[in-house]
Amino acid sequence: MTRHETFSLAVPAQDIRPVTPRIGAEISNIRLGGELPAETVAAIEALLLRHKVLFFRGQHHLDDAAQEAFARRLGKLVPHPTQAIVEGSSSILELDSSRGGGRADRWHTDVTFVEAYPKASILRGVTIPETGGDTIWANTVTAYADLPEPLRLLADSLRAIHSNAYDYAAERPRASEQDRRHYAEVFASAIYQTEHPVVRIHPETGERLLLLGSFVQRLSGLPRDASQKLVEIFQSYVTAPENTVRWRWQAGDVAIWDNRATQHVAVNDYGDAHRVMRRVTIHGDIPVGPDGRTSTALVKPAI
Repeated sequence: MTRHETFSLAVPAQDIRPVTPRIGAEISNIRLGGELPAETVAAIEALLLRHKVLFFRGQHHLDDAAQEAFARRLGKLVPHPTQAIVEGSSSILELDSSRGGGRADRWHTDVTFVEAYPKASILRGVTIPETGGDTIWANTVTAYADLPEPLRLLADSLRAIHSNAYDYAAERPRASEQDRRHYAEVFASAIYQTEHPVVRIHPETGERLLLLGSFVQRLSGLPRDASQKLVEIFQSYVTAPENTVRWRWQAGDVAIWDNRATQHVAVNDYGDAHRVMRRVTIHGDIPVGPDGRTSTALVKPAI
């Protein structure tokens, strides 16, 4: 039986509503949790590979334990390398706007400053502003496919340095003092630097995709000015409006995304309103580029 046939049986077509032609689907009539049948979990995994991000409304029954129990059905849980997890959990990261966290308002793929960054993320909406606070995702597979052939060939040959250490004040001049302190004391408390291929081969689908985002410091072997201009060109294909999906959160919503094949940004438009999200990430593998070379850790904290 093919993967398509598996999810067709476990999740009826009428319960799958694509949100845009390129990325995103809302799935109905599934109660997420650790007790889901194996065929339903397989269907969710197959749908995720197809649509890159899945949305589930009304998952109010989920607490931290149930969110982790469901996430374990998709793989090994991995905590954030620098930020503390929620007390009593094994891997949950709380993104709370009132504590200097949660305003991830730059396009990024989660945790690409490490070698084997997460393969998937599962985000639960806990406290949602009355207006604002949406999240936007982009498909990095179709972004690569949209590149003119000369740019694809160039991207195939490039590697990029990713790090969680950057000039936060320069990058985010309007950030609050609380946000700046959170970055310095928490997010950048341990420094990582990794060289990844700019084009990664997806380990399950074989698709080529652009591996970039805000953790990129520069392209290997190029002057900084040229590097910045090239990254901006490639990023413009990732974030083109027709390549994205925007989700208006409600409390109890869950989003699952293929972190290998997407970038995302949290829209920071809700002022002092309170926004709380809880995220679990699934352990990933080390990327491989078109030339067969793997990613390489350049700097990582001593254990």
